[in-house]
Amino acid sequence: MGFSGELAGKVAIVTGGARGIGRTITDALVASGARVHVFDMTDSNESAGVLHRVNVADAQSVADAVAQLPEPATLLVNNAGITRDRSLLKMSDEEWRSVLDVNLSGAFHMLRACAPGMIAAGRGRVVNITSINGLRGKFGQANYTAAKAGMIGLTKTAARELGPKGITVNAVAPGMVMTEMARALPAEVLERALQESVMRELATPDDIAAAVVFLLSDMARMITGEVIRVDAGQYV
Repeated sequence: MGFSGELAGKVAIVTGGARGIGRTITDALVASGARVHVFDMTDSNESAGVLHRVNVADAQSVADAVAQLPEPATLLVNNAGITRDRSLLKMSDEEWRSVLDVNLSGAFHMLRACAPGMIAAGRGRVVNITSINGLRGKFGQANYTAAKAGMIGLTKTAARELGPKGITVNAVAPGMVMTEMARALPAEVLERALQESVMRELATPDDIAAAVVFLLSDMARMITGEVIRVDAGQYV
């Protein structure tokens, strides 16, 4: 990816980093020289990071896991997320609450637990993985889009609060990303996303990871409170 050694010696946490986009982010951070801890609910880790079984929706689970790390993490990627898609009028309380708990409250729990270590170190980088659907809305995703929109507000507030401590907080907003899960979608769904894209091409997990590594690196040291869309122009 062209970032070899950029994060050498840094300690990072990637939530939801065992599979999918999170796995690609984890592997990119390892390739860039970081020591990466993966916080995930799975028992099977396909990434190069060290797996810790952590439920980010549980504040105590997060606090305990962060406290038990051998050294504080100064890099944090809040990537963990779930979907429970259903139209607004048919969505259950559990479907609403579970997505908000993981996607939004999970990011808050991680930020609150990791920020003290970053403050003590005098530096830190946080990247929250949101979505273009948190900017524009999406039919059948009231819970998901609300959580991702909330993550943008959390990003900007955390950037204001933590900036004086030497910590940057930014967000990456993917559009449709060509993961294995996406490739299994009906052809008409992929075609619709492709037609939305001004580049007539859809992003790959590597494209998302490259943006994350950049924002975690010192090349982005003067960037904070920003939302960078990596969507081949879907939002445009």
